[in-house]
Amino acid sequence: MTIRTNFFLITAACLSVAGCSRSNAAESTVAIPPGQIWLSDAQMLEAKIKIEPLDEQDVDDVVVTSGKVTFDDVRVSHVFSPVSGRITRIDAKPGQRVKKGEVLAILESPDVGIASSDLHKAEADRIAAEHDLQRQRELLAAHATSQRDYEQSEDAFRKAKAEVERAMQKVRLFRGGVENVTQAFAIRSEIEGEVISRNVSPGIEVQGQYGGGTAVELFTVGELDRVWVIADVYEMDTGRVKVGSKVNIKLFAAPNRVIPATIEWVAGTLDPLTRTTKVRCVIDNPDRTLKPEMYATLLISVDEHRAVAVRRSAIVRLGEQMAVFAEKEKSSDGRHVFVKVAVAVDESEGGQWVSVLHGPDKGLTKGSRIVTEGGILLTGSDGK
Repeated sequence: MTIRTNFFLITAACLSVAGCSRSNAAESTVAIPPGQIWLSDAQMLEAKIKIEPLDEQDVDDVVVTSGKVTFDDVRVSHVFSPVSGRITRIDAKPGQRVKKGEVLAILESPDVGIASSDLHKAEADRIAAEHDLQRQRELLAAHATSQRDYEQSEDAFRKAKAEVERAMQKVRLFRGGVENVTQAFAIRSEIEGEVISRNVSPGIEVQGQYGGGTAVELFTVGELDRVWVIADVYEMDTGRVKVGSKVNIKLFAAPNRVIPATIEWVAGTLDPLTRTTKVRCVIDNPDRTLKPEMYATLLISVDEHRAVAVRRSAIVRLGEQMAVFAEKEKSSDGRHVFVKVAVAVDESEGGQWVSVLHGPDKGLTKGSRIVTEGGILLTGSDGK
């Protein structure tokens, strides 16, 4: 038999015989009225009984749902390559801070070579067409050429200009100018931040976004000092959860930690498959213990109101009856006196406080001292 088991058996036996006397002759001679439990200060300390006054509290119901930690999407950049090619150089390391436009890696891509070559060829054709047009203009002024030849030269120049523009637009798709005919392409950061992850290594072949295949994310650049927690709220609760609702967040990775937050955004649409709507909390994360993709449980406070309430831990269920133990005036020998009071509470409320629906008519009033922890130890000696 364990020490804990012995403790409960001894406590129950003491409570049922003369108010848990500790061989004190004075205490054993005092008759304990029916329905009362008497405990000395030492017994209160040993049983870890806590007492709080009955008062009005901010009572609420709780909507429990699941969610996960995500990036603040305006402070993160997922870097892909627009072109296919082979990584030849990597400049950024995980954890390194980079500025907007800083080179993260270099890859060799035939697409870039073709695009740069097309641009330079188009520029050369435009210059040639411009020279031909200038000559035709001079010849036409000297009546040494026909109007038809001049117009053909003018049309050729316009086509050459259009081809330069087309080639330039293609180059701009690669997020940078091309000065020389080269296959090298620089992958740059779109924002200033920290390199949170890197998914490439030198020599690896990557698929580009414009190549028609599935592009792979190469780098993630962002900030982790502030993150989001996104959760799904079922359709039946959407009318109760509002912007500003208080939330307590628990992480699977840190079950003993409770993070207070508020609902910052509620989606305006419902997912037709899951019948849920998205809600979002913004959380400061200076120590970076919250990491994207961590699972979380959200306890969202709803239907808040003021009411006379007791802690949920104070309620003791005795068969079909619910009761609390109230402390009365001390006995003649200085012991604490407790009586059991039947109560009705609103069990639908999911928070730590539950409203007392009735009980004042049975001796409970505002300010009554209620056992909030350890009440279960008093059930074995209720004066019967």
